[in-house]
Amino acid sequence: MFKPDIEFYSPTNIKTYNLDQAMRYQLNMLENLDIITRRHSENVANLTCRMCEYLHSKKLFTIHATICAYLHDIGKLFIPLEILNKPSQLTSEEFEVMKTHTTIGYNICMKDLKLRPYAGGALYHHECLDGSGYPNGITKDEIPAYAQIIHIADVYDALVTKRQYTTHIDISETLKLLLKDTEPSVQSLALDALSTQSKYGKINMKFLKVLFKVVIDDILYEISCTQQYLKYLEEQIKRLNKVEKYINKSNTTVKENDKEYFLECAKLLFTQGENLENYKQIILEYEEALKNRKNIIDRLYNEIDIIKKLEKQ
Repeated sequence: MFKPDIEFYSPTNIKTYNLDQAMRYQLNMLENLDIITRRHSENVANLTCRMCEYLHSKKLFTIHATICAYLHDIGKLFIPLEILNKPSQLTSEEFEVMKTHTTIGYNICMKDLKLRPYAGGALYHHECLDGSGYPNGITKDEIPAYAQIIHIADVYDALVTKRQYTTHIDISETLKLLLKDTEPSVQSLALDALSTQSKYGKINMKFLKVLFKVVIDDILYEISCTQQYLKYLEEQIKRLNKVEKYINKSNTTVKENDKEYFLECAKLLFTQGENLENYKQIILEYEEALKNRKNIIDRLYNEIDIIKKLEKQ
């Protein structure tokens, strides 16, 4: 049965910029990463580029931010795989090792003239506005805007991957978690920072609201793909219903020649794997798939309504 090809992140907007030539060298660097980290880096770059577009950023800023996003986890090349791919929660000691990927990535970029302009993406992408991030615990005014955008895209994609979404249904729960990170949390701050940083959360609300718009775009893209699949299912059901009509005519007609004629007409409408014995079951499967996809579309539209309400908070 044909299945729609739905990319979790819509690939359309990132192609509006001629990034291929600028990033050819940087993308080659990603080939050395494990497949999970490489895919994550590509996702974060996709989100970053599209967030910049919604922010009406200048083209050079968008290109710079996107390349920084591609390279933000390059330091994980030197993190032991048993820590990098550990399925359970890291110990405090392992987490300290994991945190070094920021400074390692920064040093990798600084040692390479072609990568040096993008070293900030590796260094700053885990810094938080309230000073609770790492490696340096810097605060809002010290964190470049492109790094703040990458940070949000990074956390979002990590949550999406962890929760193993196969569709955008219930993705609003992930955005709710990110909304909490815009709220001040004094527990994570040093006492000497409370007076100046208590008004900040971990991430920038303005940039997060832009992510909401990108996510809505992706939900609409999924709806569009699913609607195309609905049309396919409806066509298959219509075809097999026509088959059934021919078979019914063959069963009810008296003349033997007519029986054979209607039966042959039915057989001509079969596709690979279909026959007189299984076509009724296939109709039922198509009808069930049609029902399920219509339900998915309804839930996706509901998800958009939820996200729009969150956006207004």
